[in-house]
Amino acid sequence: MLNDIFVAPFVDMFAAPDFLMQVLWEGLVSGILYALIALGFVLIYRSSRIFNFAQGIMVVFAALTLVGLHAMGVPAWICILLTLGVMFVLAVVVERVVLRPLVGQPDIILFMATIGITLFLIGLGEIIFGGENKVMITAELGIPTGSVLLEPFGGLLILEQKDITAVIVAALLVVGLLIFLNKTRMGRAIRALGDDHQAALSVGISLQTIWVLVWFIAGIIALVTGIAWGARAGVSFALEVIAYKALPVLMLGGLESITGAIVGGLMIGMLEKLFEIYWGQPLLGGNTETWFAFVLALIVLLFRPQGLFGERIIERV
Repeated sequence: MLNDIFVAPFVDMFAAPDFLMQVLWEGLVSGILYALIALGFVLIYRSSRIFNFAQGIMVVFAALTLVGLHAMGVPAWICILLTLGVMFVLAVVVERVVLRPLVGQPDIILFMATIGITLFLIGLGEIIFGGENKVMITAELGIPTGSVLLEPFGGLLILEQKDITAVIVAALLVVGLLIFLNKTRMGRAIRALGDDHQAALSVGISLQTIWVLVWFIAGIIALVTGIAWGARAGVSFALEVIAYKALPVLMLGGLESITGAIVGGLMIGMLEKLFEIYWGQPLLGGNTETWFAFVLALIVLLFRPQGLFGERIIERV
């Protein structure tokens, strides 16, 4: 019995290295998309100390807006620009209507406000776009849908071109975000708010402007993630459930760490896929991807409550 649980899966894993690489690739793609969603959480939390529960529905709402505009006859690339405009308006409305009146309120009040934003966007999305599943406009956006075949170790490795595109675009987005945060004046202001909130406000950094900016950046991330996930699984409100995988990523990597969001997403994406294929299906009947990430994050929290990349909080009395 112990041999079947602990030894046999590792033997199977390395007996077919080409299949192992296929599993790791699938996990890598999922992990990158998890990391993108987690980045939206991290940016908003660092700048405002608000845990944005609405990030998941923002992914769905952005994708539905893109597909809905195209269904009205708008050209695909114009749809992207209009969707970015919608996400900017959403950022302004959230700052003016929800966040600004709640400045100084306890964290739990701000968290509940983001739950309210989630429910509002779900209702608004269903009214405007309906609840049925929609097809992402991959061809219209120029996203290739074929496959690339490789033959490592004498086997066969299949890479979907839309997954390769998603990985490249996600990598460019992360690099662009890091350059923005480290090299631009507004990026340094966001980092300053994350490092020392009161000190940043005391030197004249506008809290309202930063809030709008980070919510808009989170909207851009949501749109990119929505396109990538929509190309793989269609566009519907079920994507919100996938977006919740960012929660264990945050627990694993740390709520304030951009590096932690990226590394945590990659770790969870690949580990959950490995566990599903080599342990979940043969031993547990499958479907372990729905809970593995949360169990892994819980185990990490038991030993390191701040996450792998979070700063240890030391309180002196």
